[in-house]
Amino acid sequence: MENGPSRTAMMAAAGRAAHLIVDREPHLFRDTVAETLLGDRAAELIAYHRESGDHPVLSGTRAQVNARSHYTEARLAAGFEQYVILGAGLDTFAYRSPLAGRVAVYEVDHPATQAWKRELLSTAGIDTATVEFVGVDFERDDLAAELTAHGFDPKRPALVSWLGVTMYLTESAIATTLSTLSGFAPGTELVMEYAVLPELRDESGRVYAEFALAATAGQGEPMLSFFSPDTVTALLECTGFTVAAHVSQRDAVDAALWRRDDALHPADFCRLVRAHNSGRTRI
Repeated sequence: MENGPSRTAMMAAAGRAAHLIVDREPHLFRDTVAETLLGDRAAELIAYHRESGDHPVLSGTRAQVNARSHYTEARLAAGFEQYVILGAGLDTFAYRSPLAGRVAVYEVDHPATQAWKRELLSTAGIDTATVEFVGVDFERDDLAAELTAHGFDPKRPALVSWLGVTMYLTESAIATTLSTLSGFAPGTELVMEYAVLPELRDESGRVYAEFALAATAGQGEPMLSFFSPDTVTALLECTGFTVAAHVSQRDAVDAALWRRDDALHPADFCRLVRAHNSGRTRI
């Protein structure tokens, strides 16, 4: 945020919004608020998808952001009453999902990013009563303490999503946050997205990476960390988690949703890992 609003956050929101406009049914996910939230920037950002929607980085972004949101929000059906969204960016769950009235939602992000988002929400006339904004500078603030101060109950399990973030962090920074998360109540579940090592990418993932790595670096948000499932598992286990599953983009949604005749198809560039904490309480 030091250089202005996050371009990656805007591109992710634009990918969710454009999916409903550019791609044909069946849709992977329905974000009906992203376009409104983007406000004055919506037309410009969605226009790229309208005009060049089959470009690998644009179609790849739409596939990535919608598949991961589909999978993660579906996990809330397991009965969680608290939902922590790390690096929330322009996530819109709290403003469109019927679950938002039954699940306590905590959006965690840098205070400057949250100020920008709250201005967008206000301009769009979107009600924010269903969310707690937890401003955290991860280099200086205590994540657990800040969450608790905003009403998070450390004695109840939560679903924690961490999407579109770890690839922009160092491994040590990721480990620090995981160590904190592992101290949440037993039964807490984490869904974390990570970028795979180059040798694990399929052809679609390789093509997507060729464009995406240069684009994010050019926007001042370079990708820093890449993993194999084994190295992610080791990192999670050493910070107090037990891995339940690694999920490819193809497997993040029902197979029928990939039977399509448009430009949207899965790429093996990023994967999700679902893990549970091992029962240590740190809060």
